[in-house]
Amino acid sequence: MSRKRWTVKAVGNEAKLLLIGIPVLLWTLIPIYHMVLFAISPRGTATSGRLWPTSPTFDNFSTVFHQKHFYLDHFWVQLGNSLFIAVAVGGITLFVATTAAFAISRLRVRGGRTVMNMALFTYFIPAAFLAVPMYKTMGNYGLLNSQWALILAMVTIASPYCIWVLKQASDKLPYELDEAARMDGASPLQLFRLVYLPLMVPSLVAVGTYALLLAWNEYLYAFLLLSNDRSVTLAVALGNFLAADDSPWELLMATGLIYALPPAAIYYTFKRYMVGGITAGAVKS
Repeated sequence: MSRKRWTVKAVGNEAKLLLIGIPVLLWTLIPIYHMVLFAISPRGTATSGRLWPTSPTFDNFSTVFHQKHFYLDHFWVQLGNSLFIAVAVGGITLFVATTAAFAISRLRVRGGRTVMNMALFTYFIPAAFLAVPMYKTMGNYGLLNSQWALILAMVTIASPYCIWVLKQASDKLPYELDEAARMDGASPLQLFRLVYLPLMVPSLVAVGTYALLLAWNEYLYAFLLLSNDRSVTLAVALGNFLAADDSPWELLMATGLIYALPPAAIYYTFKRYMVGGITAGAVKS
């Protein structure tokens, strides 16, 4: 009898999950479906209201790849800019956050936790409110319209959270490992390289991926700090499609789909690190 009640209860729980999960799934997939619908529609037919185009075509993707529209004159350059900036932000943020978390958690430098908490307090101010001060600061240092202005701005935004995540993960490592390494004569640098880094790999991948995706999807700071068509990211260049009254929506959606593929691939490649590294830390003590 208890087995039957448990089965009924289990079925009820599954039904509740489905009632929640199916609407959420549809809510997520419908915008993507419409992007695909626009991207494979012939010019001028995307807004016809059909659930599927009568003559689906990949000509829009060919137009994007071959830069056959004046909004796409620098498509490959701008895509390369996005890639360079995202990788640079991910790498620099990873270096800053890793060394800072190691110093705070393992070396226990005086005042380290206070500095980390002060950095986290910056998140009480929305990043959009800091855009104008950031623009002024980059102008004072002569970095406007330089990709390094955007890289440094994004590292500034991403680092506090990444330091906190790595510090929490580092605190879970047994401190006896450090003591054993020091008894064997390991210096702090050797401790960092031979003990700390190997054990922190899941969390390092998680925060590096987080910083990379944050920079890849950034629009506001990229729009403010970069102005040259050959230096802007593709995210900013996509905004040009909205400038005209007769915007080529098919090309916009095709370009948007192409731009969404790299972060999607990165996320699903490192998904298990993203979940485990950010929420649980590297090792259970």
